[in-house]
Amino acid sequence: MAITSAGICAAADQLQGFVGYNTKTGQHIVRFSEDSFGMDIAEDSITPTSEFVWEAADAAELMTLKRERLRMLVDLHIDERLAISEPLHVYLRRADLPEISAVRLLQRSA
Repeated sequence: MAITSAGICAAADQLQGFVGYNTKTGQHIVRFSEDSFGMDIAEDSITPTSEFVWEAADAAELMTLKRERLRMLVDLHIDERLAISEPLHVYLRRADLPEISAVRLLQRSA
């Protein structure tokens, strides 16, 4: 089975959990409930993990899937809980290719 950019983007959108920035330690931490962050986490920094891995590019609607943010998640060694799948591991291994940039749109469920 070939892994495509679309498959990698879909895998990124399936990530579980939330990321918050701990101002005391200067690090991002992961939790699986928005309510489980401590007082050292600014509420406006709490982001779904599936959004945390994307960064707005120069163009307003263009976003880049950041390897450094994915690497931080992989380094936690909780791949199954975060739902880090093989397409994301392949994306991390292929540092010889540029990061994926894509237009991301909100899709409404029926």
